[in-house]
Amino acid sequence: MDVVITYVDGSDPFWQAEYSKATSTPVQTKRYRDWGFFRYLLRGVETHLPFVGNVFLVVASESQVPSWIDRRNVRVVLHKDIIPARFLPVFNSTAIECFLHRIDGLSEQYLYFNDDMYPLRDCIPEDFYDRGRAAIGFSRHIFATGLYKKQVRSSDRLASQVAGRRLRPFFVRPQHICSPMLKSVCEELAEKAGDRMEATVTMLREEHNVNQYVFLDYMLFTGRAVSRRISRKHFSMKVASPGRIADFIVTPDASFACINDVEMDGARQKLFKETITEAFESHFPQKSKFEI
Repeated sequence: MDVVITYVDGSDPFWQAEYSKATSTPVQTKRYRDWGFFRYLLRGVETHLPFVGNVFLVVASESQVPSWIDRRNVRVVLHKDIIPARFLPVFNSTAIECFLHRIDGLSEQYLYFNDDMYPLRDCIPEDFYDRGRAAIGFSRHIFATGLYKKQVRSSDRLASQVAGRRLRPFFVRPQHICSPMLKSVCEELAEKAGDRMEATVTMLREEHNVNQYVFLDYMLFTGRAVSRRISRKHFSMKVASPGRIADFIVTPDASFACINDVEMDGARQKLFKETITEAFESHFPQKSKFEI
């Protein structure tokens, strides 16, 4: 089982120059900010997911690869390696997610991570797969308010159509956690509906985009996924204090933490970064094999 991680560092001058050349839309800081926590995701993979084979890091360019990454143990994948040139440059994670299954050498079973999800307790392969089927929680929703929910609904609708299901008044949303994927099923969906998926690809996020959930939904609708929640705690920096997040990292009662960024002033950002970094260092005091 491999791990695929998408990563962006919005402070990279080369990335900033490419963004400025491509669009006049102001950078949405919370989507591209690097908190310096990425190394702890990798320490979590090594410590708590010891069954993982390859780790693939998907980035826009070489300038995005952190200087401390040990490339003997992390396989770097550039956007140009998997995304058709007509869509580049792209600054939209939902678009990037449509092409991850094209990574060369990727295993049939792989876990897809955003770079804000951290393993904090020991896991086993059966936490993510049930007799060959992907295992992740799904919930039902009626109203699609806001950009994210509309993308979730678009993903449900496309997966339903390809699976030959009648459209329903509700749509399903997979759990926001690392996603257990089946490469062959992703390839099957891309073969059947690649043109429709690519028609939703845009440089920046838009309401009509589909995201990685289109693959999970399709797996569910075709009997190759089961609804079973993965143990995790979700934190938004908008409502959770630095101390509360730090306490969970030090003594977690779930397998994963997802820590979502929000817009904030410099003083608050400094407090979050210092407090959470100290907690991560307490949980993961040793470097992983993924670090120089």
